[in-house]
This record gives sequence, structure tokens and C-alpha cells, in this order.
Amino acid sequence: QVRLVESGGGLVQAGGSLTLSCAYSGRTFSDYAMGWFRQAPGKEREFVAAISRSGDITSYADSAEGRFTISRDNTKNTVYLQMKSLKPEDTALYFCRDGPDTGRIRTMSRWFAGWGQGTQVTVYS
Repeated sequence: QVRLVESGGGLVQAGGSLTLSCAYSGRTFSDYAMGWFRQAPGKEREFVAAISRSGDITSYADSAEGRFTISRDNTKNTVYLQMKSLKPEDTALYFCRDGPDTGRIRTMSRWFAGWGQGTQVTVYS
């Protein structure tokens, strides 16, 4: 059973930065692509970024392109999301999950299982 523990969220002023971490256990981390998703109050969960198993391929939602960077450390079974130039509209609960590849992981926002508790990011202006 996969276990995902997100951390690193917090309260930050617009224009600031945060780095989120997701600790992964229960399966072989390097066998899976990883993705970050977010859910704002009253909205559906949406894809943010994905990274391939080896880390050589990344994919971003338009809202994250140029501001967010996804990375992974397969020796630590951890995936990261560096967020810069944060905006109030980035306020959401951020989740990570695994998937077969960066293409298909983009479509997994509505999957019921395989999520952690998330980490809250709040950006104020």
C-alpha cells in the first residue's frame, strides 16, 4: 500500500516562494512517475506538474509553467515542488501521487485512491 506524506506548505506573501516535499513509501519509488496536484476551496482537484521515473522528463500545467519546478530524489524516495512568484490564486491544498508516466498522470486528478493528506499553501496579497 503506497503512503504519501506531503509537507512544506505554509502562509506566504504574494511573490514569495515555497518548496513542497512528498515522502513516498510502500512501493518502489523509481518505478513510478510522480505528480503534484492541488485543490482550491470549492474547486476540483487539478494537475500541477509531473516528473518521469528517472526525472528526465517534466510536464507542467499552464498555470505552473515558468514559476514551479518539479524534481525528485530517487535515493530519498521524495518528490519536490519548488514554487516561486506565488499568487493568491495558488492558494490550495497540494497533493502528490504516483502514476505510470507523465502523460497519464495528468489525467489522474479524479482518482479516488492513492492520495496523501496534502499540505496547505496560502498566499496572501
